Amino acid sequence: MLRQVTPGRYDAYEALLRALADPATGQVWMLLWHGQAGSPDAQYGNMEVEGFNYAPCVTSAQELSASGWSRATEVVSGLDAARALYPDHFGLWLNPHAPGGGVGIPWLDLRRLATGLDRQPAGPLRLTEPAIAIPQFYALLTQNAHRTPAVRSLRRAWVQPALGAPYLAIGLDVYDTSPPAVDSVRAMMQQSIGAVPDGLPVSTVAMSDDHDPVAMWLRANSRPFYDREAQAPHAPAAPATGYGYPPPGVTY
Repeated sequence: MLRQVTPGRYDAYEALLRALADPATGQVWMLLWHGQAGSPDAQYGNMEVEGFNYAPCVTSAQELSASGWSRATEVVSGLDAARALYPDHFGLWLNPHAPGGGVGIPWLDLRRLATGLDRQPAGPLRLTEPAIAIPQFYALLTQNAHRTPAVRSLRRAWVQPALGAPYLAIGLDVYDTSPPAVDSVRAMMQQSIGAVPDGLPVSTVAMSDDHDPVAMWLRANSRPFYDREAQAPHAPAAPATGYGYPPPGVTY
């Protein structure tokens, strides 16, 4: 599978990710820069490629021998490696000693491994402002959001995954993540989705998710199409001076 992964072969890359996610096939030998496997001071190696951090590993005992690595290793599942690395924005680099330099898996794809490959779109993602005109849906969604106190604002993006159909993403910024609040936001979406034209996929993303690429793009590149606080009436300004008191800076 590693030999089949070449630029543009996203199908081969996805097959590699699925093999890593499979407990039966996804073991990797993490190269430890410091300490021994299982010890509190164990520390994975670190390599930087084009400004991004990766932890190096090998994919078999034979590859470990070929690598010439002389320090300790730790054998873990691909899922466990992904769960340990992605929160710190570390990727995983497979067989860096191999001809051609091996294959790097960025931290965003490790997040997909850790949370479920089918739950996240396959990258690299192409993200843009939606060009499709669906004013009825946006109007209904805005109306329902105004009636849902947990919602602070809504944003939108058109997402084109490397594999799979493009879809409309709605970014949800909420005040409250308690179960009743989450249920109210889910009901808001269910009440609004009927206004979406047939065949148009719609997904939601939590704006509070610091590791979601769609949420990161929305925060950096879009403005809310619904913003509760911007629509709230402003309280009248307090008078500059009170009755019977001199203006600031004036003394008698």
